[in-house]
Amino acid sequence: MKKTITVYEHQSIKLNQEIDGFKFDANTLLALQQYSGSHGVPYYSLIHNGIRFNEYVGVIQVGNTVIEVLPKADNNHPQNSTSERSEWRNLLIGMLRATGEIDVHATSNSTLKIQTNSILDLYFELFIKETEWLLRNGLIKQYRKNASNLTTLKGHLLFSKNIQHNIVHAERFFVNHTTYDLQHLIHTILYKTICVLNRINTNSLLKGRISSLLLNFPEMPDLKVNESTFKKIVFTRKNESYKKVLSISKLLLLRLHPDIVNGKNDVLALMFDMNLLWEKFVYKSLRKHKQQDFLVKDQVQRTFWESEDKTKTKLIPDIVIQNISNGERFVLDTKWKNLNGKNPSPEDLRQLYVYHKYFEAKQVALIYPGAESFKSGKYLEPRRFDNDPINRCSVICLEIKKDNKRIDNLQKYISDYIVGKMII
Repeated sequence: MKKTITVYEHQSIKLNQEIDGFKFDANTLLALQQYSGSHGVPYYSLIHNGIRFNEYVGVIQVGNTVIEVLPKADNNHPQNSTSERSEWRNLLIGMLRATGEIDVHATSNSTLKIQTNSILDLYFELFIKETEWLLRNGLIKQYRKNASNLTTLKGHLLFSKNIQHNIVHAERFFVNHTTYDLQHLIHTILYKTICVLNRINTNSLLKGRISSLLLNFPEMPDLKVNESTFKKIVFTRKNESYKKVLSISKLLLLRLHPDIVNGKNDVLALMFDMNLLWEKFVYKSLRKHKQQDFLVKDQVQRTFWESEDKTKTKLIPDIVIQNISNGERFVLDTKWKNLNGKNPSPEDLRQLYVYHKYFEAKQVALIYPGAESFKSGKYLEPRRFDNDPINRCSVICLEIKKDNKRIDNLQKYISDYIVGKMII
């Protein structure tokens, strides 16, 4: 029976603790302990008889147990109501879509058939939908080298193999030849993903569609998949339509930790760093709704230290906004933490001070989630404590749940508020 447990980031779960009517049992805890020990995962920390989640959100599936970890940016204690969870889940899915973490082929990007209660189910269905689209439109063939024993001579004769296999079969030839068919690396990866989904899926609404894929997709040999496997794929105009489904396959296969003992407690973790997701979401919001005279860039680099052996250290702020007309720069650094009305940490302020100097910025700002607020401030230079408005550093808190009905409205609010407070 499928068990779904919903928690929030930085929340702890203890052995035998009951959440959503299910107990966090010893088998699940043991699997997560082994997963952490073998992979050194940053998603959670081990505590006595339990785990404590870090700033990562998403889904971890252990056998038939699904643990959903949702973001939580306000200062209230988690209220485990259906509406509270739905609100944060929808926000997370919207942020993943807006930042490109959830992306599917344009022609198949229609309304999904299930009302998902889990990001994991969403990714499963995205893979299924993309693969169904590929089957309907026809799978591509590729050339591959093949060594086999044939009754006709084609390609290159492998003398040693031919003697080994055909010493009494003069009518046969062991040859190395080229075959043009459906059996190639891309389809082998997709078939392995289908087989994995067939084993770990717990959603009854997807079971029939996965079985149909197994029936209709050509059977492929088994393949041990790792990071280098996906690096071997060269995308061309012919196989460009496979790019999105392969990105989902990569996500699923590389984050799967099979249970090699009894096969009942496979661990699959689809977790996302909220610091990186918040940074990308603010950046995408500013890019999407930027004014015509402004450039919005991310990961702009400046070298600020060089050693004697010429190795360099660089400054990389999250976001740089530049006014094209007058060259003014504004530097933003995003932080996924709630200040709860307090001032930023000295470390955060020092970081922005360096950005201010090296990027010659008119103003810098720290961007946090939380109750909407804007606090202006300035860095006090040595022997200069007047009110000259130089070295401005603002602190902006954004109410990210201001409008969850449409993620685009939230993005426009973020862009308008930042630009309105800092630039206009």
